[in-house]
Amino acid sequence: MWDENELSKMVDGGVPFPMLADAAGHLGSAFGVYDDEAGVDVRGRFLIDPDGVVQAMEVLTPPVGRKVEETLRQIRAFQHVRKTGAKEVTPSGWEPGRKVLKPGPDLVGRVWEVWQPDDT
Repeated sequence: MWDENELSKMVDGGVPFPMLADAAGHLGSAFGVYDDEAGVDVRGRFLIDPDGVVQAMEVLTPPVGRKVEETLRQIRAFQHVRKTGAKEVTPSGWEPGRKVLKPGPDLVGRVWEVWQPDDT
């Protein structure tokens, strides 16, 4: 319902990935975001890869909204890393088509030398 009534108006076509509702609070309890007193989940975003591994999460109280574009950026970054078998990793703020990093001992402590935020 949230995707249909809200997100589809903020993101053209809505969110291009599955979203779950948790009316009974089972998932929220498992992830530690269920508020027993209020009987609802606290706003949470969990990015779970095809293997069922939580790759990222963000939990916010209701007064602060999330940025849909940032969620989509992170999904694309995780998809890129997965596609390359983690031979390429994405620096802070990475967008598709921008410079990636090659992980390894030579990169440790030198990320800023190798990657500049204005590099493409």
